[in-house]
Amino acid sequence: MTRKMIAVLLALSLLSGSVACGRTEAEEETQSAEPDRVQIGMSFDSFVIERWQRDRDVFVSVAKELGAEVNVQNANGDIEEQKRQIDYFIKKGMDVIVIVCIDSDALKESVKKAKEKGIRIVAYDRLIKDADIDLYISFDNAMVGRMMGEGLVAAGVSGGKVLMLGGSLADSNVPMVEEGFREVMREHGVTIADSMHAEGWRAELAAAYLYEHSAKLEDIDAIMCGNDDLATQAVRVLAENRMAGDIPVVGQDADLAACQRIVEGTQVMTVYKPVERLATRAARASVALAEGRPLEGEDVTMMENGGYEVPYIGLEPVSVDRDNIDEVIIGSGFHLKEDVYLNVPEKMPR
Repeated sequence: MTRKMIAVLLALSLLSGSVACGRTEAEEETQSAEPDRVQIGMSFDSFVIERWQRDRDVFVSVAKELGAEVNVQNANGDIEEQKRQIDYFIKKGMDVIVIVCIDSDALKESVKKAKEKGIRIVAYDRLIKDADIDLYISFDNAMVGRMMGEGLVAAGVSGGKVLMLGGSLADSNVPMVEEGFREVMREHGVTIADSMHAEGWRAELAAAYLYEHSAKLEDIDAIMCGNDDLATQAVRVLAENRMAGDIPVVGQDADLAACQRIVEGTQVMTVYKPVERLATRAARASVALAEGRPLEGEDVTMMENGGYEVPYIGLEPVSVDRDNIDEVIIGSGFHLKEDVYLNVPEKMPR
């Protein structure tokens, strides 16, 4: 082989190597330029309450649309299990941990450990007290309570007596809801005849209370229930005493059973909290926090959670009764018309 041919072959070999090397570097640059997917850990109190499954599904769907991956865990009402889940999320290096807390006073140390690792914390629908959280997002709970009170006033309870069946006091929303309710009762001269709180939001405790204090049913004019699950138990006990529909009952969450009772006439109102809006807003805010972007929007304010001033987003709930249930609940697609009117098809709007 001549020197000239060797030189040509060597040049071609070097050119080929240069092109291949160039492609590899370009591919590596392209791969390294692709951002890692945002990782979000989400710990729920439990899925006993009907609405939490909607919150989960909407949050996960929106987060995925934004390019995030969501790991959902269910603590089944066990605060120690929820702490273990947060530890797991910290170990996995999540960008954001979203928490529907079981006990608003019990997670301060867990939040501190996560923050030390640079993980952002979102308190979803329930405030985590005295902790350096990055966002608390919920509905205006005092307004929820006022709506429940106004629902009973509209049912004619002014000057009467009301029984309060509340949720778990470990849930920071409960005192806020009850204070809003009590304000309306004071304004209308209503006496709180008695009150109880269902630990862990266990609805059967409300039923047990009513069975043990059945004599009180003869001396009250209405029942305020912390949510629609508790209202289910209250109406059941009233029905057994042939009093369903005679004593006005209110609740919150717009569970299907509650909406059915409203059209049937055994519950006067519920508070609808558009969880699609809440979950969507929370998912967008969580991704923004993970990406280091500021929380934007006119709905972002600041509030004290004990030892810290934290960002807060409070959405407005909607009072639902017989007059607007078709528009608000059925019109929004929250429940189907045939499901709401299942037991009273003759009342179904055409």
